[in-house]
Amino acid sequence: MRLLNKNICLTNRLCLLITIGALFSTLVIASVWPDKVEEIKETPPPSNEEQMWIPTEEDIQYQDSMYQIIQQTQNDVDTIKVQVQMIIERLDYEDGTYDSIRYVKDGKIDKRRN
Repeated sequence: MRLLNKNICLTNRLCLLITIGALFSTLVIASVWPDKVEEIKETPPPSNEEQMWIPTEEDIQYQDSMYQIIQQTQNDVDTIKVQVQMIIERLDYEDGTYDSIRYVKDGKIDKRRN
């Protein structure tokens, strides 16, 4: 029981060196410890018996429909981008006039926008 009642001073130079050494050695051992080694098995080249995939008519139609969906989405995004740009340009007039939302330089909208 006397061992547990003993005060340990962690500011002692020897205790600090031992603690730092233990942490450093743990990091070094953990960095060089071997992981599980997995063997890489090389697959043989495909034989001439295996044929390349040839798409069926349904596969071609499916790919065409996916392409059409992607094209339509890109067109929609471009349209939205142009419309947003038009709205932003409508707010900024060089002569200081304002638009239907009463845009005033250094006003509430301008401060929120910046």
